[in-house]
Parts: sequence; C-alpha cells; structure tokens
Amino acid sequence: MNVQLKLATKENSNIIKNMYPLYLHDISEHYENTPNEYGIYEDEPIKTLAEQYDIQNLWFEKPEELFPFLIIVDDKPAGFALIASKQFAPPTTDYYVNEFFILRPYRGKGVSKIAAKKTFDRFSGRWELYTNHLPKNIIGQKFWRNTIHEYTDNDIFEEIGDTFHGTKTIFRFRND
Repeated sequence: MNVQLKLATKENSNIIKNMYPLYLHDISEHYENTPNEYGIYEDEPIKTLAEQYDIQNLWFEKPEELFPFLIIVDDKPAGFALIASKQFAPPTTDYYVNEFFILRPYRGKGVSKIAAKKTFDRFSGRWELYTNHLPKNIIGQKFWRNTIHEYTDNDIFEEIGDTFHGTKTIFRFRND
C-alpha cells in the first residue's frame, strides 16, 4: 500500500467534506453523540450536509494556520488529518491534531500509523492532541500512545486533564 499525505486545497476540499459526516458518525460511539433533529451530527440545527460543508470552509481560508491534509492510499482518499497552529492551537503547543480520521476499509493495515507519522514529519515543534479518556475508547488511546511512543522513542507526556473540549487524554510531544 502506498500511503501519501497531501495538503488539501479549496479545489479538492469536497473530499474532506464528504468524509467528515462519516468521521462524526464514527466518533459518536465514543462520545455518545446523537444526530440533531435533521439527522446531522452537529450541535447547531444544521439542516443539510451542504450547510455542514460550510462549517469546514475555515480550514481552507487560513493557509498559514490551518492545515487540512488528505490521507491517500493507492491514489484513493482514505482519510484526513486536520492540523491547527497559532491562534487555533492550545497555547502550550505549536501544532494541534484537531481531527484525524481513517475510513474503515483502511484500518488495521498500518495506514493510520504511517499517516500519523507523515503528519508529524510535516512540522517541527511542540505537538498536542486529545482523545476520549473513557474505557470505550481504549483502541484510540492505545493507537495514539503506541504511535507517539514509537515516533518519539518514548519521549511523550500523557495525562488525563481538562481541555477546551472537556476532560480528555492529552498527549504532548516534541519533534524539533
């Protein structure tokens, strides 16, 4: 399998926007989210997927601070990584993994780990990411713990703490 990481543009932003509802559905089992009254996984009363697409536009309007990456496997979209910096990242970090998603057909094949490492390789500095700290997300916690431990040769800080998204497992590391 050939795994590539490509910075998405406004022209191909629809690929991430098409996968985003799948991502929200996927994480709903960990966060016990339910769709709104219109069947959309959003807190606001968004009525259509087209309206939800508009929410994603910010990722393509701040090229010096927000980095929407497509994860491509054998020339097909397999997921995305949304990386934030500057005003969109926590003050304790340079780069923040805002969202990371791999479509189910590509899971369990090493794609996630390769894509995460390629993402980290794109920028040097202080990194941070959060994941659900509850037992129902053991797989996600284990993935990030193992991937970052391997990537940093065990130089990682991990804690359960309060974030702007509530209580989470917080991972911090440096690659500079």
